[in-house]
Amino acid sequence: MSQSSSTQVVSGVLFDVDDTLVDTKGAFRHALSTVAGEYLTADAELGAILAFWRADRHGSYRAYTRGEMGSREQRMRRANDLHAEFGGPAMSDDAYDAWDSVFEQAFRDGWRAHDDALECLDALDEAGVVYGALSNARLDYQVDKLAAVGLRRVPMLVGVDTLGFGKPDPRVFLLAAERLGCVPTQTVYIGDELDIDALAATQAGLQGYWVDRFGDDDLAAGHRDVGVARITSLGEFVGRIEANVTFASAPVLDRARNRLK
Repeated sequence: MSQSSSTQVVSGVLFDVDDTLVDTKGAFRHALSTVAGEYLTADAELGAILAFWRADRHGSYRAYTRGEMGSREQRMRRANDLHAEFGGPAMSDDAYDAWDSVFEQAFRDGWRAHDDALECLDALDEAGVVYGALSNARLDYQVDKLAAVGLRRVPMLVGVDTLGFGKPDPRVFLLAAERLGCVPTQTVYIGDELDIDALAATQAGLQGYWVDRFGDDDLAAGHRDVGVARITSLGEFVGRIEANVTFASAPVLDRARNRLK
């Protein structure tokens, strides 16, 4: 969907989880701060450590989402890469297990919902619009995450383990829309990554929205060229749909709700 004033028909909304509903960047900051204090010797700013982790320069996480490696393997590769960059020891399987226990507990302790998530869900509830979540993480893991941050009301519909692969494959978007009970063209998908979220959803036939919470100027300059809408918060999304959306009829919404029971 382009950023136009034309009216869109919406029968349901699909959310990405990490850095869309949940402040995962903040949780990673908390986890990496803990790891740095126990394992890393280089005199580096936490911001640099966080940026290195999120950059995932060898693409291990995306390989995991393509079904090319398991969750443990991708995180162990990234952990050892982090240590190589910032002065930590190379880790064997046993050493990594101890590291991951520290990392995972600190990561979970840092989980928080974004401040605008509840506002957005309340607005959709008031409008009678169904919603759910689609993620490139494991389904049960994301169920736990949503519950932990007070967003249990968001049903997890598709995870990376549902089909054995994740976004940007169009099949995951289409399955999530089907499970939501909505046709793809009347389904909004909101995610924080321009390429594998908003653009991929648009190419799959959904209405893709890119939530650019952190102000990525390089991507923002070209987002119009790929035909997706850019928002900077879920609150902005609420304002847009109130102005430019016609909600689907009650029978459509009833069918969608029944699919979620």
